[in-house]
Amino acid sequence: MNVEHRAAAIVAAVPDPELPFLTIGDLGMVRSVAVDGAHSRVTVAISPTFVGCPATDAIVSDIRAALTDSGFTAVDVRIELSPPWSSDLITQQGRAKLADAGIAPPACLAASTFEAALDAPVACPLCHSLLTRRTGEFGATPCRMTYVCASCREPFEAIKPI
Repeated sequence: MNVEHRAAAIVAAVPDPELPFLTIGDLGMVRSVAVDGAHSRVTVAISPTFVGCPATDAIVSDIRAALTDSGFTAVDVRIELSPPWSSDLITQQGRAKLADAGIAPPACLAASTFEAALDAPVACPLCHSLLTRRTGEFGATPCRMTYVCASCREPFEAIKPI
């Protein structure tokens, strides 16, 4: 594996501080990773899941730590807000990890409007029923909503389509 692929793999494996079973690679937050081989300087570009995300500083710090712990001598992390991150960037593996953790993955925006995706039926990640009802606009973090399932009667969270 060349040095650029190694650096990209290290960055992609950084856990999300709010959902540590997911990586920033799973979330599609990594825009680019470039290495200046002569100086082992790594430049990383990421997009936070939303502007003002409170976990952004922790993610930047974790990226720097992961790369320096792996022997890279200098790390520059840039935040890119344009184009904005979209929940459509969450990988299939990331969506499966969300469901396995009891959090419904977001509806796809590519084939619909934001309003349609927000109002789309949300399958219960526990029993897979579509007989669910939104109970709150915000869950444990601003990027999640709360639901309850009429079939299994369990409450759960869902990632907002953004």
